[in-house]
Amino acid sequence: MDIRLLRVFKSVVECGGMAAAELELNIGTSTVSRHIKDLETRLGLTLCRRGRAGFALTIEGQQIYAETLRLLAGADAFRASVDEIHRRMGGQLNIAVFDKTASNPQSRLGAAIALFSELAPEVNLHLYVAALNAIERGVIDGQFQVGVIPGHRNSDTLTYDELFGETMQLYCGAQHLLFEAEPADMSWDDLGGHKFAGLGYHSPNMEVSQQRRLSRKATGYDQESIATLILSGKYLGFLPDHYAKAFVGNGQMRAVKANMFHYECSFFSIVRRSPQPSRVTRAFQDCLLQVHGASAESQAAPALLQQK
Repeated sequence: MDIRLLRVFKSVVECGGMAAAELELNIGTSTVSRHIKDLETRLGLTLCRRGRAGFALTIEGQQIYAETLRLLAGADAFRASVDEIHRRMGGQLNIAVFDKTASNPQSRLGAAIALFSELAPEVNLHLYVAALNAIERGVIDGQFQVGVIPGHRNSDTLTYDELFGETMQLYCGAQHLLFEAEPADMSWDDLGGHKFAGLGYHSPNMEVSQQRRLSRKATGYDQESIATLILSGKYLGFLPDHYAKAFVGNGQMRAVKANMFHYECSFFSIVRRSPQPSRVTRAFQDCLLQVHGASAESQAAPALLQQK
């Protein structure tokens, strides 16, 4: 019962309220409310405020939510261990991928999922899109079993397998002064005079902006936000060329000196080293490696990004 109530609480938090969680949980709002009240009674804590001002977690509720994620990850690991004993593949597999990988022609994640679904039809897949640091933390904590991220640093608690690459180009919006023309002799040093929009967490994007001393004047936390800042015409920013293609085709942005201002990065799948990944996790890893033609041997560390 406690586990069930905690799962309801998790859904309410992630949906942003009880009414919003109704469809997710497939139960009425009054029942959701009763479950939350029962959980608060069992814990002796007020977890959330609800009323005209909207839904909000209390400080205690935030702490219980964090503990709930850890507990449910442990429960999923227990279920996976039981499946391992029975040598069957069932339960749930949580996969987290970095922003805007679906449009990358080098990515074969869809093919890997199709192959895995044929191999393990009883497994319930949960696919998340998250920031790079959130994926790393989630895999380490057990919230996600597999992550797919651009390589940027090494953690001894994770194993890395290289999957595919991505080209990041520097773009400006149609209203930017560089859109119509760019100096033929323009260099990396010249970019310091233009405002730059970059990602707000450790990533290849942040590494390049720091190494090249770009003038960060705006910060985004996903590729969508960087694209929006570029489209304002006030900032330069890096985007995956496959994602920016539609904006370029519509005349909304263009690459700035494409033969110079770009870098390459590699994407890796990541799993925890310990405890040993479950049978289901290993099977999905094998599918990822198979469709990407990657080596079955784990990489010691992510490859360094290549700047031009």
